[in-house]
Amino acid sequence: MFILVSGRVKAFSTDEDGREITFGVYEAGDYFGEMALDGGARSASVMALEHCECAPIDLDELLVCIQNDPAVAMALLRRVIARARAATAAARSLALYSAYKRLTHLFVDIAGTKKGNLPIEISDLSHQDIAARIGASREMVSRLLKDLERGGYVKTTVRKVVLLKKLPIKW
Repeated sequence: MFILVSGRVKAFSTDEDGREITFGVYEAGDYFGEMALDGGARSASVMALEHCECAPIDLDELLVCIQNDPAVAMALLRRVIARARAATAAARSLALYSAYKRLTHLFVDIAGTKKGNLPIEISDLSHQDIAARIGASREMVSRLLKDLERGGYVKTTVRKVVLLKKLPIKW
């Protein structure tokens, strides 16, 4: 397991055709690799999105830490539960929602972390990055963004989307 001291990483998987799905983007203070603690195989890959510093924690160190402070186990358990809930929501989204609805949910989630009035800039995401986050093709994302831009809802550049007004419920 690794604690991310600084930087950002993404957890993802790819298929044999190179298609990618992103499970999460983690920042300083987060951790990743916790699923290796049970001795099982990796279930995802992790890639640095910028320069990172990580602190490795092996199972023996973690067990000592938990014995000395059981609150550590509860904090770890809460974060694992939150990730399980996110995985459940992602599976539900992929199975039940259209690509457009998944796109709007992503933008609402990102915009919510920025806590501002419109327009809101969503940067550092290419169409491919967005596609990987919502489980769609890059082509589908490009089409949706082009349609939204024609409707005056967004303005797009290479790695930036600016939300100009509230997105419609359906498209």
